[in-house]
Amino acid sequence: MELGSALHFLDNKSILVTGAAGFLAKIFVEKILRVQPNVKKFYLLLRAADHKSAIHRLHNEIIGKDLFKVLKEKCGKNFSLFISEKITLIPGDISHEDLGIKDCTLVQEMLNEVDVVVNLAATTNFDERYDVALGLNTFGAKFVANFAKKCVKLKVLVHVSTAYVSGEKTGLILENSYRMGETLNGVSGLDINFEKKIIEQKLNELRLLGASDKDITQAMKDLGIQRARFYGWPNTYVFTKAMGEMLVGEFKANMATIILRPTIITSTFKEPFPGWAEGVRTIDSLAIGYAKGKLTFFLGDVDSVVDLIPADMVVNAIIIAMVAHASNQPSETIYQVGSSMRNPVKYHNLQDFGYRYFSKKPWINKDGKAVIVGKIRVMDSMASFHRYMALRYLLPLKI
Repeated sequence: MELGSALHFLDNKSILVTGAAGFLAKIFVEKILRVQPNVKKFYLLLRAADHKSAIHRLHNEIIGKDLFKVLKEKCGKNFSLFISEKITLIPGDISHEDLGIKDCTLVQEMLNEVDVVVNLAATTNFDERYDVALGLNTFGAKFVANFAKKCVKLKVLVHVSTAYVSGEKTGLILENSYRMGETLNGVSGLDINFEKKIIEQKLNELRLLGASDKDITQAMKDLGIQRARFYGWPNTYVFTKAMGEMLVGEFKANMATIILRPTIITSTFKEPFPGWAEGVRTIDSLAIGYAKGKLTFFLGDVDSVVDLIPADMVVNAIIIAMVAHASNQPSETIYQVGSSMRNPVKYHNLQDFGYRYFSKKPWINKDGKAVIVGKIRVMDSMASFHRYMALRYLLPLKI
């Protein structure tokens, strides 16, 4: 598909984006505003108590970021006016019916105007509280689909999931959808409404026992991991995202629907400029641990592939997919967006990249001194790991 056809599609379109303050959502919004300033409107759903709080989040968490500096330079003194014309803020919460939007007039406007819905709202913590993750990642997907169904001009619904709904499978993984109640390990009995009841029962038990907020949070985290592993998923995040896909499939009705499954999302490759990231994400914690001199060894196979994909490439995939499938015809298309097939990155590549980069640009610690890094030692078995730990920590204690 040529860029021209994508720009033509976006001209005079209204797009609802959930999770608008999230990492990927910001890049998506910035890209379209920069390449197609004739987009009619962005309705940005933000978790906020009121419009004032939503405005605060817009300025501090979205347009105030360096990500928007290219667009600011392009617009010049007209930037604020441009943003006010193109963006309508929606205080809400996808874990509620009608996305938790309290302004009935605004809801009706959106139902009449929205052409595309892009669901990017999610909690990505692997060990999130089960009640929180189920509300956002699972039932949130249902509520977004139900809202999209009521949009009279809707061309397409895009639901952004994760490639790791497939759990720890190896080899070729096809873009198959999940049926309601399907599990990775074949254990029967998965019922999403029953999962909600399990949570409610556990919370009631904990409150009756007078559990502290800290204890309740830990119990909810433990419950999520337990339920995920019972049905074959490694953590709460991917389990609740898989159930979210099930609900999208169940409630999509006659909509043209896209489920996008990115792998490990990294900083931008090219747009609006290389290397933009926000916070410590996915594999960033490993890079920081290594740069600080705290990560000195690694257990694993250096020849295995770590599937990375730059954030701007994911955004490009979202845009092209939604343009390609925009129609009034019922459909469900799944795209897995990663690099392992065409441009695989292996762990030994990361090992080499990290050493070269931090040797030239070392981390400066709190004392103002540069941290000198060495090459990470890699162990390919638990036996070698145990020997390493014994030599490094146990033998000196005996001496």
